[in-house]
Amino acid sequence: MKSWPTPFVPEVPGVGEPLRLHDTSRGAVVPVGAGEVARIYVCGITPYDATHLGHAATYVTFDLVQRALRDAGHRVEYVQNVTDVDDPLLERAARDGRDWRELATSEIDLFREDMTALSVIPPDAYRGVVESMDEIRLAVRRLLDSGAAYRVPLPEGEGDGNDVYLDLARTPDFGDVSRWTREQMLDVFAERGGDPDREGKRDALDPLLWRGARAGEPSWEDEVLGSGRPGWHIECTAISLEHLGHPIDIQGGGSDLVFPHHEMSAVQADALTGDDVFARLYVHQGMVGYEGEKMSKSKGNLVLVSKLRADGVDPMAIRLVLLAQHYRTDWEYTDSLLAQAQTRLDRWRSALSTNGGADPTATIAAVRAAVADDLSTPRALEAVDAWCDETLAGASGEDPAAPGLLARTLDAVLGVRL
Repeated sequence: MKSWPTPFVPEVPGVGEPLRLHDTSRGAVVPVGAGEVARIYVCGITPYDATHLGHAATYVTFDLVQRALRDAGHRVEYVQNVTDVDDPLLERAARDGRDWRELATSEIDLFREDMTALSVIPPDAYRGVVESMDEIRLAVRRLLDSGAAYRVPLPEGEGDGNDVYLDLARTPDFGDVSRWTREQMLDVFAERGGDPDREGKRDALDPLLWRGARAGEPSWEDEVLGSGRPGWHIECTAISLEHLGHPIDIQGGGSDLVFPHHEMSAVQADALTGDDVFARLYVHQGMVGYEGEKMSKSKGNLVLVSKLRADGVDPMAIRLVLLAQHYRTDWEYTDSLLAQAQTRLDRWRSALSTNGGADPTATIAAVRAAVADDLSTPRALEAVDAWCDETLAGASGEDPAAPGLLARTLDAVLGVRL
């Protein structure tokens, strides 16, 4: 699957600081500790609706991670999936009377446009479930062969095949990612795609690996598994192992993926590889709210990036709205935040359009230090604000190279193109 064009990332003198990020599994900010190559896997969209600000926040966050690692001298290998066959997509297509493949294609195209506008560096491998069916089926077969998975016959009247589940009793490290109690897990499992009441499962939390074919649903033939399609979690495990190997340095996504998605992805990888470290760090973006609730497709309370762009909003102002919030903090979008971001963007452009400015050395160091410190972007923006104030006031002389050097830094490190 094609991704989107790679934005030009200018070179900046010097080297960024080593990146430190909050690891969900340890509950602490720790050094990323990647080698020459940093390997990142970030969970992608289910393409049944357009990109909202919650999506944009996640992908801008991991764009910053990429930029910080590159600035610190690492090469980055970044993989992102697309869940282009899944229950929500099929349900939305049926509701709207559209072919599910056409719906997915149109929304993926719009997502690409939004990411391009927001200057997000694309993944090296952008993989859909449909095109990854071979590696996903192979992974499920291996889990069956090892005894880590088991079959459950389809309910009466739904077909003569089987569903396949992972046996969590065989994965002693289950729970290491989220550190949740069983009660906490059961509280959200059903609403987040699980089927705790499925008759025949050995444990209510066992995740679905392969869904046996049902009438009216897309399915793929497999001589071992029978006709069907993948469960949700196995796609990310299989795609990550295929394109990045193990362990990876960072597994990323929204905080609503901590459980069950990232928990299950990790235990499935353990069962496949025998290695209890799937990712060295689990990094999660906070939730974005609107009008008092979490922004989500199911609630319909969406602020769409494409709609903002169609209304003439500068994509860099949208990006500044996101950078003004710390990535791990839940926050609520308001029109005033966008107005503040546009005012900031206008002021930055005014200061960077001058024939000279204040010495940018300390500001560049402050931006790099803030981003390296668990993506503390609000602090980075404040450092730039201070430079703009000083430059526009003309109180500290004029360095003719200052505006250009700082502009390249903001482009390379923050992804803000001025």
